[in-house]
Amino acid sequence: MSDARRPLPAETEQALRTAVDAAREALDRADASRPLEALPLLRAAQEHLTSAVDEAMAAVLVAEGGTIRTAGALAGLSENAVGPRLARTSLLGAYGSEAGRVTASGVERARYDLEEGRHRVAPDASGRPLRFRARRSP
Repeated sequence: MSDARRPLPAETEQALRTAVDAAREALDRADASRPLEALPLLRAAQEHLTSAVDEAMAAVLVAEGGTIRTAGALAGLSENAVGPRLARTSLLGAYGSEAGRVTASGVERARYDLEEGRHRVAPDASGRPLRFRARRSP
């Protein structure tokens, strides 16, 4: 990773903080002795943690100068799984391709735009869960 740290936009820090806090709240409300009631809370916590991981990966790429491969490895994901998840983040959502992925060139553009003070924010980068799409029809 690069030695040159870039400051994160406030909305990125806030998105990460909000996701972590929401996951904590859901976990705090989950009672292991009542699994029927705990299950939806555990699922909510998982979704919030996924969002937090995605936002943290975007921050590693833009602010810390990491690579998509490094961010994926730190998160326990394959390199191919990272691009679509980055496209859902507040930091890199506006830099995704039409295929719904953020590539290394999108990350470079976001770094440049952030340094120049003209970082773009996606209209609604988060909140859309990933969906399975079959590669070919049966």
